[in-house]
Amino acid sequence: MSLQDDEKWMSHAISLAKQAELNGEVPVGAVIVKDGELLAEAFNNPIQTSDPTGHAEINVLRRAAKILENYRIVGDTTLYVTLEPCVMCAGAMVHARINRLVFGAFDPRTGSAGTVFSLVNNDKLNHQLDVTGGILEPQCAELLTLFFRQRR
Repeated sequence: MSLQDDEKWMSHAISLAKQAELNGEVPVGAVIVKDGELLAEAFNNPIQTSDPTGHAEINVLRRAAKILENYRIVGDTTLYVTLEPCVMCAGAMVHARINRLVFGAFDPRTGSAGTVFSLVNNDKLNHQLDVTGGILEPQCAELLTLFFRQRR
């Protein structure tokens, strides 16, 4: 995919992150694109669902798997997310066999796509993802910064 495609889909993920924020959730949004077409979309909802796994990435993986009727999300797939995934989400992407991960803001505390850990492209695992970080980073980071500033 081109930078223009990456920015288009990240913009869509940002719109989903804003929906999460309207619900009082940390503003993170995610989309899965398969063969250039939107397959699934989701945003954070662990507070509303009282579910610690309610991260945008887990939610979008669940929706995509249900649509495909397969726990493997194989083929030309890219998961776009506004924040670098945590260990849980990175592990789920590896298990789902996502081809490519594109994220916006880097996470200096729990980032598992290279910032703190390199789980999604660890050669000790049986699947690795291609990773592109920093797409629309200023917009993604600003959403998070403003959200947490308002809560402090």
